[in-house]
Amino acid sequence: MTSQGLLETKQELLKILVIDDHESVLAGTIPVIRKQYPNAEISTAQTAETVLSHIKDSQPDLVVMDISIPAKFGAPARTETGIQLLRTLMKQYSTLNLVVQSAHVKTLVRIRPEIDAHKGGFTVADKSLSSQEMLTRVEWALQGLTHTKDIKGMQRGFEVKPEWLKVLTLAFEEGLQDKAIAERICVSERMVRHYWTKLQDALDVYPEEGKNIRIQTEMRAREEGLID
Repeated sequence: MTSQGLLETKQELLKILVIDDHESVLAGTIPVIRKQYPNAEISTAQTAETVLSHIKDSQPDLVVMDISIPAKFGAPARTETGIQLLRTLMKQYSTLNLVVQSAHVKTLVRIRPEIDAHKGGFTVADKSLSSQEMLTRVEWALQGLTHTKDIKGMQRGFEVKPEWLKVLTLAFEEGLQDKAIAERICVSERMVRHYWTKLQDALDVYPEEGKNIRIQTEMRAREEGLID
């Protein structure tokens, strides 16, 4: 068989799932992908709830997904929903090729260890990228490559521990003080303060006269995508 024939056969067998809750985005993304892979089988999903059963049934070669999606129809779109879905997909399908096409790619820094351990392709395509650049990320993912250069913090060794993220979430998304945080995560209040110190060091946040260090920490954490 010629190389052209092999390419056509590969494309005929190619299955792609596009996950996004915006019809306008789906209407823009799918034609771009179809033009590049005219014989591919392309399906869509709009909520996290429908994705796992769809993947189990169709076994796609590639998933192109936003990370700000609703858990189910009628629910609000949240980045945390997409992050949790990504975690599940990488755990259950270790060789699945993934493209995260989103305006919230910086939030992927939260799951850097999972991305580093994933055996399938994993690329990032900010929604501001051109169609051609997005297709390049698709092709890289299909080749099993990892490309996370666009994620702020990924390329400079930025790491946070799960317990630090929990403290951030409880403090700035639930409004808890250190004592309540300590009770929630079953550690001492002193340990919570230790977590703050380590986190602030990772974020390059240090005491400055006239500035509230917690406010500075919150601002830097949001800049790095650690909290919404």
